[in-house]
Amino acid sequence: MALNKSMHPRNRYKDKPPDFTYLASKYPDFQQHVHTSLTGRPVVNFKEPEAVRALTCTLLKEDFGLTIEIPLERLIPTVPLRLNYIHWVEDLIDGQKQPRRGIDIGTGASCIYPLLGATMNGWYFLATEVDDICFNYATKNVEQNNLSDLIKVVKVPQKTLLMDALKEETEIVYDFCMCNPPFFANQLEAKGVNSRNSRRPPPSSVNTGGVTEIMAEGGELEFVKRIIHDSLQLKKRLRWYSCMLGKKCSLAPLKEELRKQGVPKVAHTEFCQGRTMRWALAWSFCDDVIVPSPPNKKRKLEKMRKPLSFTLTEAGLKELQAKASAIGCAAHSPVDSVTALLEKNLTDLRVLHKRVPCRKQEQSLFLTAVENTWIHGRQKRREQKRQLRELPRAPHCAKTSSETAVASTAPATTSASTQTSNSSEDSSENKAASAPELAGQQQTDSGASSSEKSKHNIPGEQKEVVEHVPDEDVDMDSGSVEHFLFKCLLNVMPEESDVVIEMHWVEGHNKDLMNQLCTYLKNTLLKSVTKS
Repeated sequence: MALNKSMHPRNRYKDKPPDFTYLASKYPDFQQHVHTSLTGRPVVNFKEPEAVRALTCTLLKEDFGLTIEIPLERLIPTVPLRLNYIHWVEDLIDGQKQPRRGIDIGTGASCIYPLLGATMNGWYFLATEVDDICFNYATKNVEQNNLSDLIKVVKVPQKTLLMDALKEETEIVYDFCMCNPPFFANQLEAKGVNSRNSRRPPPSSVNTGGVTEIMAEGGELEFVKRIIHDSLQLKKRLRWYSCMLGKKCSLAPLKEELRKQGVPKVAHTEFCQGRTMRWALAWSFCDDVIVPSPPNKKRKLEKMRKPLSFTLTEAGLKELQAKASAIGCAAHSPVDSVTALLEKNLTDLRVLHKRVPCRKQEQSLFLTAVENTWIHGRQKRREQKRQLRELPRAPHCAKTSSETAVASTAPATTSASTQTSNSSEDSSENKAASAPELAGQQQTDSGASSSEKSKHNIPGEQKEVVEHVPDEDVDMDSGSVEHFLFKCLLNVMPEESDVVIEMHWVEGHNKDLMNQLCTYLKNTLLKSVTKS
């Protein structure tokens, strides 16, 4: 479970992530979904609905004493993220231990918000649901936890939000309402087609949920607008109206809608849980409510400054040292061996890198990524090989390619004729060229050296750019490359018997790309250990 310091300050999981090893030893149903990673750490596969359900039920039992049942074909909530919303509602209503009344619009099969609110704070809840399966499970979950005195689950007609649910309770004033609206407008959007930035990595967890839970006409934007329309009629029947949003782009138009309708009090925040981000919007017609402060921008800066890191344990370092020795690295320490392997991988990926001064017994590389070559690398390599097989070649080409690969462990003495034949090869053939060979490479018949190409970023020559450039050839400061995706500092450090790799963000367009590269390098090194 990926957690970070941007969670709500009162979230119990903020500084103390769940201990999977302990939970697995205590709960057999959860134990079968806990596996040991290559680094020796217990992990859960969040792509498996059964694993996500087991984790949710285990956390609710261990930390809140709640026993629930959730069908796999309905939405399975994550506990830390739901706790963020509960704590924010506490901030809205200014007091978490006083008797309060709330409405959960579309409570779901888990009925998680009423169960948490009632258990933690003694809140009274009216929980509405339109789906028969969700209604039956929610009712059962309330009854088996003996919370029927605090939680009332009601079945409402399709497309009903607040108006119909409050027809029979004309005298009751509620302190708040909560809602997880259906995020998507249709099936394509639910699958990520035309709704997810192509540069973003895929979701880390499985998307479960029934049709009424994940899809609605017009998506979450129109759904929340309907709640706004109801609130304009109910006004002070609820002190706070709130919704959680799945898309940041929904926040601005909804705030504009509230402004047009003359709503006097509006608040918003964001919920962070690892790679998962959610946004929340709340509004009120009451003059005496206090609007919480918006998200602190400093938290975003701290998140950007926090390095990405992974650890290579002592058990695998000997194999990595042997692998580094096999490619010609005369390193004496695990740090040097790991650095050499990282340099080779970066060269293969065509990521510009250069060693920079650092503390004793450590190694530091300054990286400049010009193009994204680490996503779907296996498919790209297969496609390149297929294209190379289909292209007609002269007999001497294969010999030239093999000679280029062999030369990766020795200084280059490449002649002009050999360089000319190399220029006709696919860019994948040039990946094997090492730094010594490239340092001695003479100018090509076009009159421009490879280092000059990397400096000037010549259009059409990107795949031929020298990626591992010696210090004396190229100054790798921030101005040496005009167009780049990001720049970062990669540190390789000893930590007792292990080796830690850290990647510090410097500048660029998208930190997710650095995260992807970090994951790629980590998996490549770990696979090397596994294979050997």
